[in-house]
Amino acid sequence: MPSSPPVGDPAPTHLADLVSRAAQRVPDHPAVVDATHDITMTWAELDAAATAEAARLRSAGVGPGDRVVVMLANGAAFCVALLGALRADATVVPMGLGAAERELGIVFDDCSPSVIIVAPDVPAVERPASGVGASLLPPPDLRGPEGAGSGRVSAVSGTTFERVENGLERGGEAIALLVYTSGTTGVPRGVRLSHRAVLANRAQTAALRPAPVTPVDRVLLSLPLFHIFGLGAGLLQVCWAGATVVLTERFDPEQSLEVITKHRVSGVAGVPSMYHALLDLPPDRLRDAFAGVRLCTSGGAPLPTDWLNDFRAATGLEIFEGYGLTETGPVLTSTLVGGTAKPGSVGRALPGIELRLVDSEGLSLEGRAPDEEEDGVSDPVEDTGLVAARGPNLFSGYWPDGAGGPDAEGWFRTTDVGFLDADGDLHLVDRSSDLVIVNGFNVYPREVEQVLGELDAIAEAAVVGVPDDRTGEVVKAVVVVAEGAELTEDAIRRHCAARLARFKVPAVITFVDALPRTPTGKIARRKL
Repeated sequence: MPSSPPVGDPAPTHLADLVSRAAQRVPDHPAVVDATHDITMTWAELDAAATAEAARLRSAGVGPGDRVVVMLANGAAFCVALLGALRADATVVPMGLGAAERELGIVFDDCSPSVIIVAPDVPAVERPASGVGASLLPPPDLRGPEGAGSGRVSAVSGTTFERVENGLERGGEAIALLVYTSGTTGVPRGVRLSHRAVLANRAQTAALRPAPVTPVDRVLLSLPLFHIFGLGAGLLQVCWAGATVVLTERFDPEQSLEVITKHRVSGVAGVPSMYHALLDLPPDRLRDAFAGVRLCTSGGAPLPTDWLNDFRAATGLEIFEGYGLTETGPVLTSTLVGGTAKPGSVGRALPGIELRLVDSEGLSLEGRAPDEEEDGVSDPVEDTGLVAARGPNLFSGYWPDGAGGPDAEGWFRTTDVGFLDADGDLHLVDRSSDLVIVNGFNVYPREVEQVLGELDAIAEAAVVGVPDDRTGEVVKAVVVVAEGAELTEDAIRRHCAARLARFKVPAVITFVDALPRTPTGKIARRKL
């Protein structure tokens, strides 16, 4: 049985050191279970494969700090490619297979990768688009001498399993991950995450009680590993604990129940839409499959209260919600800190992280009286501000020069708007970039969406702003009607008018079959 890292062990300074540490402690314990391709790798095998991959990359000309794009589906090959590139002291740029050719062009031009690890059948990546001087490499060879799925790992021809010399000495402030996010600009922007930042966030997360991942856990990840949630809070958290990650190439509710049962999963990390999809399955099957699950966590998007309550009723389990950003490595808060899955809240700051609310100039709101709008129309239920954070988990600014990082005092001001309740728990209201400004008045889409959600006939709704000649912007509601229900625009407006100030009532209402979403379940507002 795996054990926790011995007390007094030196703190790792390099991400690849997590794998060698686990391999020394529990060499024969399963590290990666690739459920899609029926591959299991122990920590010793993963450690050896990462070293072989580092040697392959070095032989391809990759040097310290060079960018290596890893563009692979969820699975063992992604893990080996990622950890091998880190062991070669490269900077890993994770990319999704569904990235558009335009987006790939922007990212490749921006970061100038030296190598792109991608399967040969991915049409969006061609040599002319791969960046000047970039080489295309196939995924690591995991077939082994006994054939695919054997769990054996073969060395790539011309490489050895010897550890790359000085491979674990850089770490620290060197950039480990360059994760592209559109943020508020709409254009992909590279977030520079150092070994220091990512490791600090793993330590902060591990300090929670109950810990999200313990050494004996088997954690199901259907989250995309190219996203910082699945990569940092998922895969690398498992590496920190020396636990076992159970991977599926994509999320499927039926498959999830089979995988949870077959592989004795004890931890599930997901986004709200995943849990909602599971609730469509028969309650008895859901409860039976989750009987051995210890902990469920959610992030990436707000978790509606009804979904939390319905999941608890079906399985007897709480879903603990967290909040973070790519720039924060990623986890900032969790309801695990308070020990209660509080509906509507994303919890309190992790140990070692300071959190405060500030105005648009970065000045703290602490001690100020709640603001009120003119004409007696008040803001949402509490005084709101921009969420700002300080801690060793923060990023090193944006690529290439580090601009936009924490200020001189170490604070990073996000674009997320929230308030703190009487218990000190954070409630997110919206992103400041999503604000709709009608005749100079601020409209928070989340507030309108909550009112729309009161109608039983509405399954889901999203609110955005659209240009208007008279008011600058007006509120637009995009609505998914519940199956079998009937609803009219007039009924929606009457309901909203009774609960919202006039300027917050949707002026434009559109009915759709489904809301567009990002890979992590967030509503893709730009498409609306």
